Amino acid sequence: MELMDLRNARLADVVKPRDNRVGSRYQTEGKVPITQFIEDYINGRVDIACDAQLLLQNRNRFFSYRLTGHSYNFFVKKFIPSVVIHSKSQDERIIRDHYDRGNDFFASFLGERMVYTSAFFKSGHEDLETAQDQKMHLVSQKLQLKPNERLLDIGCGWGTLVAHTARYYGTDSTGITIAQAGADFANNRCKEWGVADRARIHRMDYRSIPADRYDKISCLEMAEHVGIKYFTKFMKQINGLLKDDGLFFLQIAGLKHGIHAESLAWGLFMSEYIFPGADASMPLSFVVKRLELAGFEIHSVENIGIHYSQTIQLWYYNWQTHKQQVMDAYGEWWFRLWEIFLGWSVDIAKQGNSTCFQILCNKNLEMADRKRYFGGVSLGERT
Repeated sequence: MELMDLRNARLADVVKPRDNRVGSRYQTEGKVPITQFIEDYINGRVDIACDAQLLLQNRNRFFSYRLTGHSYNFFVKKFIPSVVIHSKSQDERIIRDHYDRGNDFFASFLGERMVYTSAFFKSGHEDLETAQDQKMHLVSQKLQLKPNERLLDIGCGWGTLVAHTARYYGTDSTGITIAQAGADFANNRCKEWGVADRARIHRMDYRSIPADRYDKISCLEMAEHVGIKYFTKFMKQINGLLKDDGLFFLQIAGLKHGIHAESLAWGLFMSEYIFPGADASMPLSFVVKRLELAGFEIHSVENIGIHYSQTIQLWYYNWQTHKQQVMDAYGEWWFRLWEIFLGWSVDIAKQGNSTCFQILCNKNLEMADRKRYFGGVSLGERT
């Protein structure tokens, strides 16, 4: 179905009930709450007569962002308790349930590099692997990595940055993740890349990181999982792990300031199904204030939201390419859930409802070498 055809279509032309009990819901000339549609779609009560992303690109025509009883029930019974608790046992259960699902599951959209964070595009036309390689180099260059420096990557996922920095910048790199499948994959990659003597990944909670001092520390889209409750404490922990002349690179997903109906609906969906417990995705002002309270001086902040939108678009294409493989291994429910997550999130990032920031910091000390930033790398670099 072409885009113009869809724009002229009725909801009943696009959403086809499988379950007669929900049939009347999609015969209306009004709008159906998007969260109700998502529940019906992922649970197999309806099919759609076009590509899922095409439908979501036209969501304002067919759906409202009115919260349903399901949304309120989740918010009260699950979201609030998770924000309040954030214990080690809760965080491990929630995060491992997500990240230990299966490396093949994540490879179905992340591709060969296995990087679960935004890539970096110079032209916007790169393939995913090229853009992720550019991202690894950008982070490394922003951190001004030098041979034999000690790098700590907190929340390292499948270890790509750890292996990359050891391979291309000669660092002694350590990664921390709470997921066993990710740690195993990462350590195997370090061996495959010939850097196991100077790169390793440990499976542990961030709160268990031994006291030590590192030249550089990175944390790419893990701090959201720490939660609002412990965010400042986590930033202070990082400050304590960093040498006085070190650099800290934080990449963190953020939200538009204020309350927006679509952002709220999308955020509750994400919290329930995709990233439970990641409640520290906040406006930039929240993050900056707490970095400063932890003793950091912020050198630069760059918004990479549009890079994230393009990254997720490529993830969506990968996911569709591997549809049958995912369906065979995990079933229709999981395929449809990630189809909605990826398809909707492309636009959420593109229109700025949710974005992502790269923040480079040093300790706020008078003796800090601020001349080091002359000629520093930024998103604007084209070489």
